[in-house]
Amino acid sequence: MPTRLLLEEGHDITVFYANSNIAPRAEYERRLVELEKYAEAQGFAVFEGEYEPAAWERVVAPIGEAIKDLSPALGSKHAGDDAPLPESVAELLDDERRRERCRACYRMRLEEAANAAVEGGFDGMATTLAVSPYQFTDVIHEELERACADAGIAAHFEDYRPYYDEATRISRELGMYRQNYCGCRFSVAEGEATRAYIKQKRKLEKAARRAERESEEAARKEHAAQKRAYAEAQARKRAVLKALREKKK
Repeated sequence: MPTRLLLEEGHDITVFYANSNIAPRAEYERRLVELEKYAEAQGFAVFEGEYEPAAWERVVAPIGEAIKDLSPALGSKHAGDDAPLPESVAELLDDERRRERCRACYRMRLEEAANAAVEGGFDGMATTLAVSPYQFTDVIHEELERACADAGIAAHFEDYRPYYDEATRISRELGMYRQNYCGCRFSVAEGEATRAYIKQKRKLEKAARRAERESEEAARKEHAAQKRAYAEAQARKRAVLKALREKKK
């Protein structure tokens, strides 16, 4: 979706694939192949950066390792089995700490892309990261601006999240592969935990709605029973009064 919009705006674009964060390698290659097929159909070029997961492990993974035990999604040592369900996915993933890890990841990849842009003679850089509602868009904006300023090129940032649903629809219509986690090994567990959380949340909400309906039905039946009892009592009274009147005659 960002590439289509940039083309419509009149930009000449080239995609730089910088994703040393993606694990395992088979997943990295699957996403690259899918991108290359799409790019060929749309008429723009794709250049692949160096796939260096070891570098990502040195730079970013230590931050993830340092904070993962604080996240309920990754089995927080501070939350027991009977701990209440978090109020939101953000609470589940402990987003305030997780954004530190993601910032380091964005920085590493955007710096790589900005350097490649300079070497390739490009005058500006944008990022497709800004289309996902599951990313930290404000952090992406900051890191894009920083990387471009350091490289001496223009930063072209646009929040593409409003187009996410449309992008999802188009990708499904095209039969494209859609991954179910961001890319790094931490996000595999976080994706699984998020899906489990949403499933459990829906289950609890469904149970709550069912209990509410059952309570309303019980109240309705009780009200109806009270009305019948009242009506029957009134009918008996009328019958007694009628009998008394008949006796007096």
